[in-house]
Amino acid sequence: MSDFQEETRQRLRDVRGNQRLLADARAFTESSVEAKYSYNFTWQGRPIIQYPQDIVAMQELVWATRPDLIIETGIAHGGSLVLSASLLAMLDYTDALASGETLDPRAPRRRVLGVDIDIRAHNREAILAHPMAGRIDMLQGSSVAPDIVAQVAQAAQRHERVMVCLDSNHSHEHVLAELEAYAPLVTRGCYCVVFDTVVEDLPASQYPDRNWGPGDNPRTAVREYLRRLGDEGRTAADGAALDLEVDTDLESKLLVTVAPGGYLRRA
Repeated sequence: MSDFQEETRQRLRDVRGNQRLLADARAFTESSVEAKYSYNFTWQGRPIIQYPQDIVAMQELVWATRPDLIIETGIAHGGSLVLSASLLAMLDYTDALASGETLDPRAPRRRVLGVDIDIRAHNREAILAHPMAGRIDMLQGSSVAPDIVAQVAQAAQRHERVMVCLDSNHSHEHVLAELEAYAPLVTRGCYCVVFDTVVEDLPASQYPDRNWGPGDNPRTAVREYLRRLGDEGRTAADGAALDLEVDTDLESKLLVTVAPGGYLRRA
């Protein structure tokens, strides 16, 4: 480990005791969610509806773990699909440089699979017209419907390293069902990212017209799923035990994130 890396690790340890910084981050998160701050950003021209910190986190995780399939539930305008596709394209590019092989952009090895219960026609059209479209596959249907789960699992079988991102319906019941369906597809060393766990820390008044809120949200689903892993155990798709842990170092680094406690790394 380099001196710089060790200094970074020490800074992250220090963050956990910096009450002023943590309080400032919580205050900004709450006020920025109310202001719909995450709606202000795009990735390669498509609205992404994510915080810049979480976008950077995805870049770090994809570069470090090098997945060849990223499964995403929740598509919206497609910005997250395009982000994932572009990060995978960079991995293919650097692999080609290192090996001396010719990169064929018409037959990308690494792909993104997005699932949404309602892919709006104008969003589908824009995604398919994007330069990254050749890496993106989409399925329309409930992410927890048995036929959709089966199609996603079949796609995952064709890839060696799989990452999962859950960002659709944010109710406890739905996210817990997604975790049961898709967390076992995550390969060793890769991540299952559960977005919008921050709902648990926000005022109930933030979501008056939603079927989720404090006590019923992705964070409560993550806690229940991790409890099940600890008490009951689960087997991953590769036949080995499924062990997930929260990446607390990443959370300390980001400070502002919609996924506190939601970056789950498979050991």
